[in-house]
Formats: sequence, structure tokens, C-alpha cells
Amino acid sequence: MGLLLAASTVVGAQDKALMQSYQSRLSSLIERIAGAPTDNERYLASEEAVQLLCKALDEEDSERWKWNLPDYVSVLTAPDGKFRIFSWAVIRDNGEFECFGIVQYYNEKEEMFEYRLLNDKSEEIMNREETVLSADNWLGAIYQELIQVEAGGRTYYTLLGWNGVDNITDRKIIEPVWIKGGEPQFGAPLFRRMRNQRRVVLEYSNDAMVSLSYETQIIQEVEHKREKVKGTNRHRTIDIVKEHKEKMIIFDEVEPQIPGMEGLYQYYVPSGTELAYAFIDGKWELRKGAQGRLGDKKLNKDFSPLPKQAPSYDFNTKTEKK
Repeated sequence: MGLLLAASTVVGAQDKALMQSYQSRLSSLIERIAGAPTDNERYLASEEAVQLLCKALDEEDSERWKWNLPDYVSVLTAPDGKFRIFSWAVIRDNGEFECFGIVQYYNEKEEMFEYRLLNDKSEEIMNREETVLSADNWLGAIYQELIQVEAGGRTYYTLLGWNGVDNITDRKIIEPVWIKGGEPQFGAPLFRRMRNQRRVVLEYSNDAMVSLSYETQIIQEVEHKREKVKGTNRHRTIDIVKEHKEKMIIFDEVEPQIPGMEGLYQYYVPSGTELAYAFIDGKWELRKGAQGRLGDKKLNKDFSPLPKQAPSYDFNTKTEKK
């Protein structure tokens, strides 16, 4: 709170009018990104949106503005007010996705807010789960959830994202982001017992429905207990199943539908097992035995990943909206 008060005062009436103007013009451009009939028109609208958003972020106190934009673009702000990320996609006529984004963050060294454009290099990045990436070398995604955590005296913003990729596969991502040397770093070794893992990438068949969300769910844990068999000198081991609720990242495990198709992600579908990461002692720890869909909580907002002339789909369930 002290930081934000020091960095700025309340946005004045004139600034509010200016930011509302930016918001209105951006909303119009986002409608064109979603619904324009050709690749060229959608890309031109996206380029104009990037330029206009950069102008808006150059305005004093822009980090305090509460954006209200169409669902086609995701805007996530961290609870501490020091990190915000915008993300959207241009869908080409052939069904391929290219993601765009801007991250706005507080540079502790310079004691000011800055922003960086995100450059989608998804198809060029090798070892996707192991590599720390930069704004210029970004594994593109439309982010739908932001989880702020602390580890080792550092703040991390764990993002849950989605990318429609193409007509063959989709991709979902769990990715920690942090600021190092005044620059955003995508990917961090926060996954316990996974030595080189910097993010989780789920790639699967375009026809499959894979869930990824952050919510309170039920964990089942099995306790092994030895007890004496009544009337004998023998002992036996019994399993006692205990359940408790816990906040976690919960997702569907994916695997090849056809044996021998490992690495061919167009054949990957949910295995029927749900996995979860709970943040424990500064690490995301994999928890098996999660029981999903408690309260059927959706992600923070819907995202329509297809142009408006086509049916729109719910981000999390991928079911057609009526």
C-alpha cells in the first residue's frame, strides 16, 4: 500500500477521462481482433491495439486504472498491485494461433512502473518445461488466472494459461513469473522434486476437454496403520483414507489415447486422473488423489477463443455456449 501511495496519488478527473478514452478505443480494436473477416484485418487491429495500449501505459498512474475490456482479451492484476499482464490471440484463417501480450510491472531498482511487449516464440522454443524465458522469447498463452506466492524472499506470480495452437492440438500452461534485474522472467524452479522443471505444459488433442484451474478442492490422503489381529499374535496393515480441503492448482493428467504415440500430442487426451499442485513451504508440490469439481468453480472470466462469426467456447470446459 505504501508503495502505491508513494508512486502515485488518486487519478484525477482529467486522467480518468483520458483512460476511459483509451479503454473505449481499445474495446473497439479488440472487437475487430475477434471478428474481422481476414487475417490481415485481425493482425492490423492487434498491432493498433498494442500501440494504443502502450500509449495508455505511458500515462502517469496507469497502473492504477481498472481496465474493463471485452472478454476476448485477458487482463490480470496481482494482489500486490506490482504486476499486471494483458494477453490475447490472433486466430488465422487456417486455425493457427499467435498470442500477443504486454506485462506491466514495478521495477524495484528504478522505483517506477515499466512495461514489456511479449513476443510469441512458441514454435521455436525447445525444452519448454525446463527453459527460463524472457519477454522477447515467450511461450505464448492467454492467461486466465494469476496466483501470487512468496518463496525465498522473492515474489512469484504463477499464471495459468491456454493456447489454441492450431486445428490439431491445444496447450495449457502453469508458469511462474518473477522480476530479475528489472526484467520479467518466465519460468522458475518452484516445482518440488522436479529438478529442472520451470513450468508445466499440457499439450493435447484439439478435440479433448482438459481442465486447469485454481480453487479449493478435496485431497484424499492414505495413512497406513498397523494393528494387531484380534485373538492372534499377528499384525496387519490397514489403510485409512483421510480427506481435507485445500487451495490448489488442479488439472487433468493427459496421456496418449493410443499406445506408442508418446510425443504425438494430437493423440493425447485426459487419462481420467486429476492431479494438483498445492503451494507448500515455498514450492508447488504435486498432490495425487485430488477430487476435482468441488462447487464446479470456473476460472475468473470466460474467454472466447474463436472469431465471433464462429461458435464461442468456454475456456475451461470447451463446451459450446448457446
